[in-house]
Amino acid sequence: QLQLVESGGGSVQPGGSLRLSCAASRSTLDYYAIGWFRQAPGKEREGVSCIRPSGDITNYADSVKGRFTISRDNTKNTVYLQMGSLKPEDTAIYYCARAAGSYCSAYMANFPSWGQGTQVTVSS
Repeated sequence: QLQLVESGGGSVQPGGSLRLSCAASRSTLDYYAIGWFRQAPGKEREGVSCIRPSGDITNYADSVKGRFTISRDNTKNTVYLQMGSLKPEDTAIYYCARAAGSYCSAYMANFPSWGQGTQVTVSS
């Protein structure tokens, strides 16, 4: 059914790390790109990073480059977002989403399936 379930969110101090997980249905990662998105309070949802079945990665947000890394484990049908050097401005609900195909689209409309999101709060 191509469902996605995020986990791993929580509250951390600035400078801390979290690893988010996006559990997908069987073989999803073999056919579809998976993206991470986030929405901070009062702000528009933005793309963070995306990984294709080929393993090719697209980074959307300049603000997280060098700090966040997307990866996958195909045997577990899981995509991860490793977040380090977390900042208060990283506070957001983080969503994973499945693309319509194998490409990492720049448009969220091309991601038809979304998880419920997981809250990440970075504060002292």
